[in-house]
Amino acid sequence: MRYMLLVYSQEMDETLPPEEEARIRAGHRAVMEEAARRGMLQGAEPLRSTRSATTVRWRGGKPLITDGPFAETKEQLAGYYILDCRDLDEALEWAARIPTECQGRSGCIEVRPIATAAPHAERG
Repeated sequence: MRYMLLVYSQEMDETLPPEEEARIRAGHRAVMEEAARRGMLQGAEPLRSTRSATTVRWRGGKPLITDGPFAETKEQLAGYYILDCRDLDEALEWAARIPTECQGRSGCIEVRPIATAAPHAERG
């Protein structure tokens, strides 16, 4: 079954020290390389800051476009992984390996199964 692992981090205005940024990138690279080696990696991408976000809502039958994220939250979506895992336990094991300090402060990983519209061959 495919799972999306959503990486939430707390954005900071200041930049990370270069050695801290390198440590975090190395952590992500290690997870991506190992998942790719096992044939599980379906996708992984970082996202830019919420300051670059645009939100589209429907109001009165027309789209209303505003700058910024939809809601104020303590943690912001920083990126994602899509992994093809045997089950939730395996997805959780991978989630525990992903660094969450991407935007500066520690965050969390939300693990969600991906619903498919068409039949999807599950890994055995």
